[in-house]
Amino acid sequence: MRDHEALAAFERVYRDNVGAITRFFARRCTEPQLVADLTADTFVRAITSFHTFDDAKGSAAGWLFGIARHTFAAHLEHTARSRVIVRKAGGRRELDRDELAELEARIDAEQPGRVLLERLASLPELEREAVELVHLGGLAPKEAAVALGVPKGAMRTRLYRAMARLRAVVEQEARADEQV
Repeated sequence: MRDHEALAAFERVYRDNVGAITRFFARRCTEPQLVADLTADTFVRAITSFHTFDDAKGSAAGWLFGIARHTFAAHLEHTARSRVIVRKAGGRRELDRDELAELEARIDAEQPGRVLLERLASLPELEREAVELVHLGGLAPKEAAVALGVPKGAMRTRLYRAMARLRAVVEQEARADEQV
């Protein structure tokens, strides 16, 4: 693929998926600047490795969610190590008011997703991520399997188990609410 063809292909992938990737981070972060930074980091990683993307192996969305997961894990690792986030004056582009407002709106819109993630906290990590990618991220189970690096059959099993456990959590919450 020639450079201009690769750039055009990446631009399509970016446009088709930037909203979903931003929502992925908006469910995890409440700071608009951090959501913007993690989204940008994901796409920087994606464009530098775009030559490795093979749509025969899975969708661009699944590939990008895999990168986003790694980006977020790296962020958490860095934060845990440093315990203090240090802003470097020239290290970040400050958001203008419109960008800030748009990201705040996206973060607010993902509040139900954050509630679901809290409910999912009791599930094993891969089950939790499977539910999020399929039911919140909009990926097909086979795309989520690629993003998580698990076989497609295992993904279906994880989703089934996770949904059964999630139903139990919701039923338990409902019973607790009735008693109050």
